[in-house]
Amino acid sequence: MKKVMLIGYGAMAQTVIERLPEGVELGWIVARERHHAAIRDRFHGKVEALAEVNDCTGAPDLVLECASQQAVAQYGAAVLARGWHLAVISTGALADAALEQRLAAARRAGNGRLTLLAGAVAGIDGLKAAKEGGLYRVTYRSRKSPASWRGSHAEKLIDLDSVSEAQIFFEGSAREAAQLFPANANVAATVALGGVGMDETRVQLMVDPQTTRNTHTLHAAGGFGEFSLELSGLPLASNPKTSTLAALSAVRACRELAQQ
Repeated sequence: MKKVMLIGYGAMAQTVIERLPEGVELGWIVARERHHAAIRDRFHGKVEALAEVNDCTGAPDLVLECASQQAVAQYGAAVLARGWHLAVISTGALADAALEQRLAAARRAGNGRLTLLAGAVAGIDGLKAAKEGGLYRVTYRSRKSPASWRGSHAEKLIDLDSVSEAQIFFEGSAREAAQLFPANANVAATVALGGVGMDETRVQLMVDPQTTRNTHTLHAAGGFGEFSLELSGLPLASNPKTSTLAALSAVRACRELAQQ
């Protein structure tokens, strides 16, 4: 039986818990103190509720971050320094160059392993293959409903209450998008890390009052030719900022662990 540590206890973590595949069991959940009593009651003490990674006395086979870019910054280095395998869904955290270097140093020091999950977008394997032949251009567009952008930097760029048609409200690099929209633009970072990098990947963010889906469009051109991919996914009912496929990407990481 493989044992997993979850970082986070929000909407995505709940999906992972509900869909945990056979052969994998939850051993630890790193979460805010206010969740600890609920975690102990739910799992009857069989799952440890932790405030810090270093409070863990066991050794998880996989540490799965399902929380936020802030959680990657807070816990990532400690996980890697202990030689554990960390799978990250909030890839936008790596837009912070200093954090990326800190994680790399911890990984080397502890012989840990860092995996960046594909999250809400498809085609990352193809993008990485295309990179081997040289990529000329990679662009990514995110189209979401007003509800998906509420509480984000978008509210400073566009009136989400009055928008009546699809509009682009942000254009810039993947690094800018990931840092300005930490809860919405992790896909931009995932695309960037798989392709031409944070600063060269061009990003457009759109609000569309007519949609109930999160639509991700990826276009790449290079020595291989070019491809365009569009994925129209449903957001999690409990958190419209998060695509269901992103949560399922984390579930898939658990299934792959069970098959090892």
